[in-house]
Amino acid sequence: MEKRATGAMHVARVRSVHGGKEYVSVLLRQSYREDGRVRHRTLASLTALPEPLIELIRGFLRGERFLPAGEAFRIVRSLPHGHVTAVLGMTRSLGLPALLDRRPSRSRDLAIALVTARLIAPASKLATAALLGQTTLGAACGVEGADEDELYGAMDWLLARQARVEAALARRHLGAGSLVLYDLTSTYVEGSHCPLARHGHSRDHRPDRPQIEFGLLTDSRGCPVAVEAFPGNTVWAVMNSAES
Repeated sequence: MEKRATGAMHVARVRSVHGGKEYVSVLLRQSYREDGRVRHRTLASLTALPEPLIELIRGFLRGERFLPAGEAFRIVRSLPHGHVTAVLGMTRSLGLPALLDRRPSRSRDLAIALVTARLIAPASKLATAALLGQTTLGAACGVEGADEDELYGAMDWLLARQARVEAALARRHLGAGSLVLYDLTSTYVEGSHCPLARHGHSRDHRPDRPQIEFGLLTDSRGCPVAVEAFPGNTVWAVMNSAES
């Protein structure tokens, strides 16, 4: 009886049925000749290996050759992407673009980019403009290259739609007789050109600086529905009125 290995190896999937349930084994096999007939013997079981690794082995045995990624490609630029995708995916699942405006526009894209940037890296509009090119945010929103002037313009565009957006949020989150929550906070201001800047009770412990007040209206779960800015002495005016 003559046995002669041909050296050819391959990956085989063997299916068997036991107790009415099908099982699949992935085997590394080698072909050999015995008495003029081609037979196969099992060299190893690959069943426990991940499917991508099995496919790599299969391809290599077929003659495909693989290079380390560092040798096959030259990285020209690598930008952070995961957090951008996560936040943009959430804004879209919540229907935020259509809530801002049903018609697609560059202003709407800039507004979505501003909202996303505020969540992943709160910063000034100048710094946010730089962020658009330091992550995939600019490309994902189609606003790569936008400068701070465009971002300020998008804020004006949003302000003109604030009442309509808040009305839509109220219809979505509030009902007749539902509980609403309201809170007032403040932030101090550097500079002297803000018409709302006034001295008042400073929650930032900076009584030496003028401030702006912000009022936030939410539903009972804390979901924002409306926001408005007030002069920084609004609380003191209310307290003085109550005292009088």
